[in-house]
Amino acid sequence: MKYTMKPNILFLCCSIIVFAGCSKSKNNINTTPAQETYLNTTSGSTWTYHEIDSSGATPSNSDFTVTSTSEDTTISTKSYHIYHYSYGSNEYLNITGNSYYHFDSIPGVLGEIFERLYLKDDAAIGANWKQNISVTVSSIPIPLTISNTIAEKGISRTVNGGNYTGVIHVITSISSTAIPSAFLTSNIDSYYAPKYGLIENTTKIHLNYLGVTQNVNIETKLQSSVLK
Repeated sequence: MKYTMKPNILFLCCSIIVFAGCSKSKNNINTTPAQETYLNTTSGSTWTYHEIDSSGATPSNSDFTVTSTSEDTTISTKSYHIYHYSYGSNEYLNITGNSYYHFDSIPGVLGEIFERLYLKDDAAIGANWKQNISVTVSSIPIPLTISNTIAEKGISRTVNGGNYTGVIHVITSISSTAIPSAFLTSNIDSYYAPKYGLIENTTKIHLNYLGVTQNVNIETKLQSSVLK
């Protein structure tokens, strides 16, 4: 099976689009019952995001809509729900217990697709988890470590006029034992709300190593949603 994704959509998302909820909703004040998850698989639910891509010399603005389909697929023994992007690609998301997985890639030249654990909704503030992967840069395999930390939990956050509660803030960084830290820097912040999933993400990654220069600077915010 071939998986296609927008290259400059957040690595975590930014990737990273994560959804949640069971009832029809708009961008308004919402409650957070304990049983609500951060992933919505109901067919027909939609999320519209605004993206500012400042990776190049001139920032670009764009909007896109994500729609939950009625389809699932099996990847690495897990059942992934399929979401469709308005620009033509698909997103693959899974929830197993309190752990949330995304089948995606790192932006730009580091394009290997892999299964990523991006959220643990039962983890306490300060909890962290790491994932080791290998990517190829200029035909050379490079080990990478993706580190995630629960920075805040149960907070309120306003995004594009929408007020969300029960929000979890995850900080993610990328490092490599093969690349000096001065040549690979990252600053990735993701905010997830019950019923909605990803409401805001900022992804900044800069790589300048082995003749490869890659700069990613993308901000993605939820504009509106209709959750079924």
